[in-house]
Amino acid sequence: MSPESTGQNEHYLTVYRRGFRTWRGNRPFWAGLFTILGGLPIAYFPYANMHLGNMTIAMSTTAGAGSLIIGVLLITLGLTMWFHHIVRVFAGVAAILLALISIPVANIGGFIIGFLFSLLGGALSIAWAPAEAKATGTPGAAMSEDGAPQAGQEPQEAAETPRKPGFFQVAEADGGRHRAG
Repeated sequence: MSPESTGQNEHYLTVYRRGFRTWRGNRPFWAGLFTILGGLPIAYFPYANMHLGNMTIAMSTTAGAGSLIIGVLLITLGLTMWFHHIVRVFAGVAAILLALISIPVANIGGFIIGFLFSLLGGALSIAWAPAEAKATGTPGAAMSEDGAPQAGQEPQEAAETPRKPGFFQVAEADGGRHRAG
C-alpha cells in the first residue's frame, strides 16, 4: 500500500460511530431516548425500597400494577420511535397521554422526573420530520432512459403550471404577504 492510498486506515470505533450517527439521524432518536428514560422511573418507583440504617421505607402504592403498565408502555413507545419511526406521531401522542395519566396513577408521574421526560419525548416525536431526499437532476432537464441527465443538453426552464383558484392561495399582487380567498 502506498502512502497516497485512501485505503481503510480508519479505526473500527470511528466506523461504528459514523454508522450510529447515520442511524440516529434517520429517526427521532432523542424522542425515543427521553420517552424510555421517562418510563423507567414511572415503572421503578412503586416497587422500590429505600434502606435507612435498619429501617426500610417502601414507596409502593395501591396503583403499582398501573404504574408498571404505564412504564412498560412508555418504554415500548420509545423503542417504537427508534425502530418503527413511521408511526412516530401516534407514538408521540400516546406517550404524552400516558405521561399525563401517570400523574395520578404512578407516584406523581415518577416523582415528576418520568412525567417530564415522557412529555418531552412525546413532543419531540410529534415535532420530528424526516430529512428531505436530495434531487438527482434539475427539473425539466433532458433525461436518458436510466434517469441520468443527457450530456450536452441545456436544462430547460420548468413550465409554469396554471393555478386553480383555491381558498388559501397566496396573492401575487402584494408580494405574497397576505392570503387571498
